[in-house]
Amino acid sequence: MTALFPPLSAEEALLCGLVAIPSVSGKEREAATWLVRQMRGLGLAAHVDAAGNAVGVLGTGRPQTVLLGHLDTVPGEIPVRVEGGVLYGRGAVDAKGALAAFVGAAARLARRGDWRGQVVVVGCVEEEAPSSRGAHHAAGEYAPDFCIVGEPSDWRRVTLGYKGSLRLRARLTVPGGHSAHPRQTAAEALVAYWGRVEGWAAQLTGHEARVFDQLQPTLLHLNSQSDGLRETAVAELHLRLPPAHPPGPVLAGLRALGADFPSLSLEVLGECPAFQTGRTSPLVRTFARAIRAQGEQPGLVLKTGTADLNVVGPVWGCPAVAYGPGDAALDHTPHERLSLAEFGRAIDVLEAVLGELHRPGE
Repeated sequence: MTALFPPLSAEEALLCGLVAIPSVSGKEREAATWLVRQMRGLGLAAHVDAAGNAVGVLGTGRPQTVLLGHLDTVPGEIPVRVEGGVLYGRGAVDAKGALAAFVGAAARLARRGDWRGQVVVVGCVEEEAPSSRGAHHAAGEYAPDFCIVGEPSDWRRVTLGYKGSLRLRARLTVPGGHSAHPRQTAAEALVAYWGRVEGWAAQLTGHEARVFDQLQPTLLHLNSQSDGLRETAVAELHLRLPPAHPPGPVLAGLRALGADFPSLSLEVLGECPAFQTGRTSPLVRTFARAIRAQGEQPGLVLKTGTADLNVVGPVWGCPAVAYGPGDAALDHTPHERLSLAEFGRAIDVLEAVLGELHRPGE
């Protein structure tokens, strides 16, 4: 992919260069090695780790803050360009903007010299895949005092939590038969099961006022085929889980719903519980001060999607939030774009946050 850009600041050039490198989940190697080179040039000790993550390290000791972004994107090529101060391209919002802002803020801290402890920037692989391979690897590598996960929230807002996720492949087989005879096809049986799932979710949590507290099932794919003797229907289901309904009990409920479909099987493709931090967390308060210092009132949000915060948050048990520039409504869309001015404001906020967390003598 070739991209031409107008004159840019060094931080903007880093963002645009990263977005210009395609990095669909599972194919992040080029982006990772490129980012490692950039981080080394900015004063960070950088390498590609065993999972394929791009890692940059500044300093040693405590406190340790991990800035956990992700390199990968969903498929879909968007011509990379800057027009009117806005960067267009796949990953500009979700979530190379946040990752580049992390690198920019860490580099500013390195140039300041008045800090203590360690800052680790991690550009994870496979965040957009059910595996979350990069985050699972990072979870075992670090034990930070603070964690900031890179996801778009608008530079004035901090994300306190994400819903959990349960992704399944449902498979059902029935004997073949003539369409003129009364019987239930494999496709019809799986659709009937899906109807039960929808009804069960509505009965379980439909009364909850907040979407964040509701169980949200989605039918992603449904296909069927026949070999002349048997019909097989296969569907992919994705359930967004509220904090009160973790993956284990939800999976047990889904199996019970299909008890009278003898051939139904449910294969778990990926799962993680919801994660939520408190509004009074010291990290949340630090962000609030940094945003107010920029002349804006901070917003605190809960999101109905899932992020690597769900993976590392419960493991590390430290104050953790998600933050990054951009409009999350543009995630995964053909209209993905990021204002360079907003990107710069996010770096300003992150620099202030890191400066406070790593202030000498604290």
